[in-house]
Amino acid sequence: MKHFVKSFVKFLALLSLLLSHTLFSGLAMADDIPSKKTEIPTLEKDFVNAINGFDKATIIAQFGEPAKADDVKIKGSNKVVASIWQYHFINTNADGVYYETTELDFIDDKVVTVVFLNNDGAEGANNGQKYEMPAGKADL
Repeated sequence: MKHFVKSFVKFLALLSLLLSHTLFSGLAMADDIPSKKTEIPTLEKDFVNAINGFDKATIIAQFGEPAKADDVKIKGSNKVVASIWQYHFINTNADGVYYETTELDFIDDKVVTVVFLNNDGAEGANNGQKYEMPAGKADL
């Protein structure tokens, strides 16, 4: 009987160590998970590096509806496969000067191209700074 009690006590001690390790390591890892409340940066380079990590709903939540939005649909279908959104005065260059227009080009729900324009966007992207997103970032 003594042997059983000693074995049972060892088992309980080992079990409590295992449970506490599992509990506390889970709490520590929770700090490593990025918050869904993360703000999209507005400084040009930071914006370009971060924007394709956000979906359309998150972008709208921070910046509101775009000033202009064009959708590309599959012929004979209502499925939107790409979108072009324009916002005004949301991004700054390194000197803190606002770009008049920021164009976001989407494939499905991910940004694939960012264009900063020093005009209202009606003239197109020819007079601005254009960035292609790195390959493999968008879910196609």
